[in-house]
Amino acid sequence: MSSKLFTPVTLGPLTLRNRTIRSAAFESMCPGNKPSEQLLDYHRSVAAGGVGMTTVAYAAVTRSGLSFDRQLWMRPEIIPGLRRLTDAIHAEGAAASIQLGHCGNMSHKSICGCLPVGASTGFNLYSPTFVRGLRADELPEMARAYGRSVNLAREAGFDAVEIHAGHGYLISQFLSPSTNHRKDEFGGSLENRMRFMDIVMDEVMKAAGNDMAVLVKMNMRDGFRGGMEIDESLQVAHRLQQSGAHALVLSGGFVSKAPMYVMRGEMPIRTMTHYMTCWWLKYGVRMVGKWMIPTVPFKEAYFLEDALKFRAALDMPLVYVGGLVARQKIDEVLDHDFEAVQMGRALLNEPGFVNRMREEEHARCSCKHSNYCIARMYSIDMACHQRLKEELPLCLKKEIERIESRG
Repeated sequence: MSSKLFTPVTLGPLTLRNRTIRSAAFESMCPGNKPSEQLLDYHRSVAAGGVGMTTVAYAAVTRSGLSFDRQLWMRPEIIPGLRRLTDAIHAEGAAASIQLGHCGNMSHKSICGCLPVGASTGFNLYSPTFVRGLRADELPEMARAYGRSVNLAREAGFDAVEIHAGHGYLISQFLSPSTNHRKDEFGGSLENRMRFMDIVMDEVMKAAGNDMAVLVKMNMRDGFRGGMEIDESLQVAHRLQQSGAHALVLSGGFVSKAPMYVMRGEMPIRTMTHYMTCWWLKYGVRMVGKWMIPTVPFKEAYFLEDALKFRAALDMPLVYVGGLVARQKIDEVLDHDFEAVQMGRALLNEPGFVNRMREEEHARCSCKHSNYCIARMYSIDMACHQRLKEELPLCLKKEIERIESRG
């Protein structure tokens, strides 16, 4: 069977030159909540490396949706900078997408400027902070913020948006029975828990019109006891298909409850705390990090078994993401009738990996899944240790070597 990898694929109004997409892996390259030259240079390098579309990661639709201080916040004053970025991507022949979302309870007043809000009132250990449940009368305006962000994305030159409805962010917090304890029409049954997603998608699809592709990232499973499982997630997927979404990106996990279910492997705690500046957080995470962030073994295409159940149940375009580092496995996934694949760490490790796959039938990137990039991301930028200019401290080198030797 001939490879589909380098054939065009159409998602709604958008046709990509091939079936590879740079996933919305958070770059942490936006000081002041606006695009930087570093962000532009990175996405330009991925576009030049042959990818069909590159996704700028997590842009908050309101200030209250910020979870990090080096994260994009969609507002009119950043549009010129985003336009420069999309122009650079287009000049290399790739399409440009931007992930839009709201972090819900995973923030802190010092970052989002208010008491964090979520589906329900409570306390979030992730920050740590108290959280206020959104009132029902606030939800239509929150949904309109997603629509406004889609319009801003169009103005900035993006070809597509990816709505984040997974990983324990705000839409996911409404969907999951673990985080939605509401007693009103937005809580209880799955039908009620989908209502916020429904009004968001209504605003998004109206704003997208007929010239922007809309992808939605969703969980197949939340990845912990008491969370969403496949039976309910399949119903969510069918609802998103009915809403008019052009493609679903099939993922899983909560970054606040099951982060390594999302990313797999071991979190390098020593590396993570090395870059932290808050002394009490540094020592707290060093003491309890292994317990708070348990290891989940990595294997190639780790979401494929679950994703195949969605492929069998849906007749809309599906994008596979999770554990793709080699052309052979990518070809296997595409042969299962997924329209496209997303990669994050592989393209951080080697921005030109797609071009190399075109030349090498058995191409494999050199990422060994130490997750240094993720541990570093929380404090500075996302970067692969194999591409750093600076010398790493010996203690971090040893931690990376230990984790990689287990892989």
